[in-house]
Amino acid sequence: MAKYRKKPVVIEAHKIGTDGWPMAIWQGVMDNQIVLHLEKVGGAVMGHVEIKTLEGTMRGEVGDWIIRGVAGELYPCKPEIFEATYEPV
Repeated sequence: MAKYRKKPVVIEAHKIGTDGWPMAIWQGVMDNQIVLHLEKVGGAVMGHVEIKTLEGTMRGEVGDWIIRGVAGELYPCKPEIFEATYEPV
């Protein structure tokens, strides 16, 4: 089996449950690509989001990241995978 390294690419990402979502994510909500099931309970955000991807509908929990990929696609990513794969630019 051959080995490959991921090409360095710059992506946009935002953590579910935090404020200040970028327009790309709100556009996904307006286009019904992202369905929000979030609410504030005592100052904490609870719930999840559903993101329609090419692989089907994926669920993102509070604390997960929503990533906008190189082709504009949106998908959720668990924090441990995000931290192992991406760094701030």
